[in-house]
Amino acid sequence: MKTYIWLVVLVIVGCSPARRISRDLQTNAAYTDHFTGVALYDPVRQKTVIAHNADKPFTPASNTKLFSFYAGLLTLHDSLPTLRYVVRKGVNQADSLIFWGTGNPLALHPDLPDTTLIAFLRRRPEQLFFSPANYNGPRFGAGWAWDDYNDDYSAELAPLPLFGNVVRFITSAASAVSTVSPHRFADSLRVAGSGNNVRRNEFSNQFTQPATSRAARQDVPFRWSPKLAAQLLADTLHRSVSLVQMTVPPDAHLLRGFPTDSLYKRMLHVSDNQFAEQMLFMASAERNAAMLAPSVELRRVADSLHYPTGSARWEDGSGLSRYNLFTPTVLIELLKKIKALVPQERLFTLLPAAGQSGTLRSIKSGATPYVFAKSGSMTGVYNLSGYVLTRRGKLLYFSIMHNNFTQPVSEMRRRTGDLLKTIHERF
Repeated sequence: MKTYIWLVVLVIVGCSPARRISRDLQTNAAYTDHFTGVALYDPVRQKTVIAHNADKPFTPASNTKLFSFYAGLLTLHDSLPTLRYVVRKGVNQADSLIFWGTGNPLALHPDLPDTTLIAFLRRRPEQLFFSPANYNGPRFGAGWAWDDYNDDYSAELAPLPLFGNVVRFITSAASAVSTVSPHRFADSLRVAGSGNNVRRNEFSNQFTQPATSRAARQDVPFRWSPKLAAQLLADTLHRSVSLVQMTVPPDAHLLRGFPTDSLYKRMLHVSDNQFAEQMLFMASAERNAAMLAPSVELRRVADSLHYPTGSARWEDGSGLSRYNLFTPTVLIELLKKIKALVPQERLFTLLPAAGQSGTLRSIKSGATPYVFAKSGSMTGVYNLSGYVLTRRGKLLYFSIMHNNFTQPVSEMRRRTGDLLKTIHERF
């Protein structure tokens, strides 16, 4: 009788969903024709139920944004820091208002504009002076591809981004010449040659549009500089904005703007690289009024996570860097920390839902979404990490990582969706 009971137990265990999926991960060509890592965690049992290459480092791409999200959750307030400013009384001349950026990317942004900065400066009676002295870091992150400079996902890092640090070109079917925003760049566009896209000179704000352009919209990063930022503000405010080199004094005031969740949601839903990078600027601004040091903020948060040696390397805020490396296990640990900070209803609003929103819209799901997660992709890379609801009402944490494949990213997205459907149905 005892032998029979043990045979029944062995059959049940052998046929368990976790055992079947683990076997597939080791034998199915859908997972063995490239480098695949999977971790699935049950928070109620506090147990990892699937671990396949879970302690091997992978290039995370935009899964890195989950770390920037966590940095924001730890540091940012309910509303975003917009700028710091002081007023200095003039003796024989007008009073001066000197202001510094906080890295907030929403001022005049083409898709999510926050009018707080412009409205504040517009109503001030003082002479306006912008100081860029609180940031002396690079314009690109470590490990970014140099030839991405013309692509909208590589907007430059800056203490005071304006217009998303991009020029928006809109070409209609009726006109060969694009409308340009900000308008200051209209005179910097020439029509010449052939091709499909507007191209910027690598080292200057000179743009070329092919003569055969079709109706389209394209965002191209511009070369940011303190002088250009002052000019763009002056154009918008219709008043002079001068430059000054002045450190942030202890008595500087902080102006706040949009709700922080509005930035989190766009960053996670459309995988906005600039928002993720500037998140670290704003986190730095919350903690240190004198200087914006996003790399210092990154290291501070990374150190607080206590990664096991060799399991993680975090180099930028967005995931553009090929230097980033994380294991699925590290991402599970991060998902635990995020869930502890954010109530589930709010969290599932901020994250894309499979089949419904953001970068997960094309992943098949039922009428009611059951996957809430952040994707990450680049050439040869597709990852998805987040939370899955099962038919039995369980909430599980997962990280599925695909590296070193030659198939289209869409194929790995499909395979990942199929695996999550199996988890949803069997657990």
